[in-house]
Amino acid sequence: MKKQEKPQAEDRILAAKDLVIDSIAETMDLYGITRSAGILYGTMYLNEEMTLDEMREELQMSKPSMSTGVKKLQDMNIVKKTFHRGRRKHSFVAEKDFFKFFTNFFPQKWEREVEVNLAAIEEAQERLQEVAHDDQLEEHVREEAQQLIEQLESSKAYYDWLRRLAHSVHSGEIFDYIPIEQKEK
Repeated sequence: MKKQEKPQAEDRILAAKDLVIDSIAETMDLYGITRSAGILYGTMYLNEEMTLDEMREELQMSKPSMSTGVKKLQDMNIVKKTFHRGRRKHSFVAEKDFFKFFTNFFPQKWEREVEVNLAAIEEAQERLQEVAHDDQLEEHVREEAQQLIEQLESSKAYYDWLRRLAHSVHSGEIFDYIPIEQKEK
């Protein structure tokens, strides 16, 4: 009787893993990751470490697709390449601490948003200043330029706040205000 229970239990474990992998893959688009790379991350998350061949075998994905997905995950700092002396093949391990994932991933995205948008705002304001101060132009055109300058200036408060948020998350300071609650096992 015990031997019949073992395959059923293993099937239930695999089904549970598939459920988690699928939900991770479904939400990875939030991070700009394709579903297939999300499946890859979810699979790696539930394993200790894997080579590209092991990933390919388990997921039935092509090696180029696998390599591209792993590279994207490495670029995001959520998968690391590991080296073992005496082994030809590298293996990869997924970040299992979602708090580390969060503190590495989001601040980078937010800091990029701040840099890109503030640079655009500064350049736009310079151009608009020329229009706003050009006495040769009609008053309504200069007023529109001035109104846009002020609107863009007020948006800088958001980008300052976002920069501070990114810093507080990256440094871990955020956890002083919103502590991580450890669930009792």
